[in-house]
Amino acid sequence: MKKKAFAVACHPDDIEFVMAGTLLLLKQQGYETHYMNIANGSMGTSRYTREEIIDIRRNEAKNAAKILGAVYHESLVDDLGVFYDSATCLKLCSIIRQVEPEILLLQSPQDYMEDHQNSVRLGVTAAFCRGMPLTPVNPPWPPTSQDVTIYHAQPHGNRDEMRRLVRAGLYIDIQSVLEQKKEALAAHESQNSWLDESQKLSAYVENMVTMSREVGTISRAMVYAEGWRRRSHLGFCAADADPLYHALRDVAVVDEEYEHSLG
Repeated sequence: MKKKAFAVACHPDDIEFVMAGTLLLLKQQGYETHYMNIANGSMGTSRYTREEIIDIRRNEAKNAAKILGAVYHESLVDDLGVFYDSATCLKLCSIIRQVEPEILLLQSPQDYMEDHQNSVRLGVTAAFCRGMPLTPVNPPWPPTSQDVTIYHAQPHGNRDEMRRLVRAGLYIDIQSVLEQKKEALAAHESQNSWLDESQKLSAYVENMVTMSREVGTISRAMVYAEGWRRRSHLGFCAADADPLYHALRDVAVVDEEYEHSLG
């Protein structure tokens, strides 16, 4: 069976900020990669109607997924509709069953936006229920039994909701794919002015580069990096499973605590 990696984030452009470099490198290592935003970006504008911005951001996300070489999956809910509820979770679980990922990339459990944190909870529970035959996923799909290892990305700005610096355990050198990552983020054209207007995030792409540079500095070994924390294996995979590290070990650095957890 072909190895698969699935990046699931909240809004269109979240993957590009903190996950896209790793996804590109996994693609280079022969992984089939998948891309999904839970929310459709329906409120990310002050210029367009709801229907217009949904269509715009869907097309932008599809273009970004194409740049990343990933399979695109449709969003599930509107912005501000990302709640930890059974209806959304059962839809996501169906997709995870269909994809059967070995690696599941999720956002940080600690982040500045509640929608991001809810997306993480949905992703974790949906993956946990992938093999439970009585889970009424929507649409129906047979349960799967493959191991899935979950990794959490850095929070936006590398800080948690209380402004504390978050250090990853596993760092991936993304300098070789940084230009492609920038191109994928730039595909979300509608958000460049919107984020400046709504959140004072000017220089959209440069903001991502700055965050990637800070992660590289934290790693003490890289210029531009993405950081990952591996979730507990319980209910998901073998205790020693670490497919992300093993796939990208040539461009990876681990800290002492993470190295100790590898045994």
